[in-house]
Amino acid sequence: MQEKTIHTPSPKNFNLMVSGQIISILGSALLRFALSLYVLDTTGSESLFATLFAISNIPLLLAPLGGAIADRFNRRNLMVIFDFTSSAIVLSLIILMSVGSISVFTAGTSMVLLSIVSALYTPAVTASIPLLVEEQKLEGANGLVQAVQALSAVAAPVLGGILYGLMGLKTVVAVSCISFFLSAVMELFIQIPFVKRQWTGPVIPAIARDMKEGFTYVLKQEFIRKVSMIAVLLNLVLIPYFLVGAPIVLRVTMQSSDTLYGIGMGLINSATILGALSIGFFAKKMSLKTLHRWLFACALMMVLMAASLMPLFLGLGYYPSFILFMLGAIPIAASMTVISIYIITKVQIITPDKNLGKVMAIITAVSQCAAPLGQILYGVIFEKWSTQVFIPTFLVGIMTLLLGVLTWYLLKCEEVTPCTEN
Repeated sequence: MQEKTIHTPSPKNFNLMVSGQIISILGSALLRFALSLYVLDTTGSESLFATLFAISNIPLLLAPLGGAIADRFNRRNLMVIFDFTSSAIVLSLIILMSVGSISVFTAGTSMVLLSIVSALYTPAVTASIPLLVEEQKLEGANGLVQAVQALSAVAAPVLGGILYGLMGLKTVVAVSCISFFLSAVMELFIQIPFVKRQWTGPVIPAIARDMKEGFTYVLKQEFIRKVSMIAVLLNLVLIPYFLVGAPIVLRVTMQSSDTLYGIGMGLINSATILGALSIGFFAKKMSLKTLHRWLFACALMMVLMAASLMPLFLGLGYYPSFILFMLGAIPIAASMTVISIYIITKVQIITPDKNLGKVMAIITAVSQCAAPLGQILYGVIFEKWSTQVFIPTFLVGIMTLLLGVLTWYLLKCEEVTPCTEN
């Protein structure tokens, strides 16, 4: 067993990476939003708009490949290459637009290509964080990176809508191209510890073996199997409710105006960001043995939300129901982020650096695959119970309670020991 390469984490390197992430992720989110809006304006087809969004998420399944690559090559160099590649893709789009208007196929192809690059890029980032910060600050660092991603998701529709409406698609595309380029330049100055591994054969078979090794490692590690199961169920049960259920509740059940609907969803998204930024505070008071308490609290908040949707409360007028619903939704949104980051950090602590990219990518891909299934399920359920939405909301509360019981059972004896392997 070899010890990890000794290095002194530098705040400068982490700050450079986060700054590059802010620019790169925002540029990507802006372009994705603007291209989707362009397709909607060009075709007038809402189904095509939704389909394009869904197709652009498929490349997330390539995350395990990105993880294997991140564990083989210099992660700083990978970030630089991927951002320059994204910039080149967008530059090609600009050239096509200068010749004439782009087709829906071209817009869709650009989104898919950028999603592929993103799926390969993200594992390099998540695997680099433990090498750039001290272990006691790891939760806060993970929280900051997730907050950047959440903030970009909130800001992109606002900024993208303004730029697209005032200056058109070409301006948004140009801003996105510049963003990727600037991010790549900033990442050139990052120093990330890297230990070169020997190749035992051609590159492609070696990467394939590394991916197999990653899946084998995840299956053999009992703790990682347990937290992966919790992450999958969280993405299947609770998270889709806020992606599908909450918009339906606010828009259809409560008949919210455009302003109040925006305020409601904005508060929920802001709670996600708040949870990510506050993980450093909560992590000091959390433990694996008591993680179930967070889910019990979420279950209680879901019951509160279900009560706000009962005919009795809805009969009291719009604001009492809206306020009670948000009093439950906001703490849950923040708690889900805290739980996710806490679990991710514990996995990072016990995973050797040579497997870190693969393991994080596999957990991300597996858990995120559960979310679309949950979204489809909730879409059907809310359509069936459209006049009694408090029933599915209450059932989600029951399932969250059961998830809390399962979490207690799985983690009641777990303790995390930092990895000393290279």
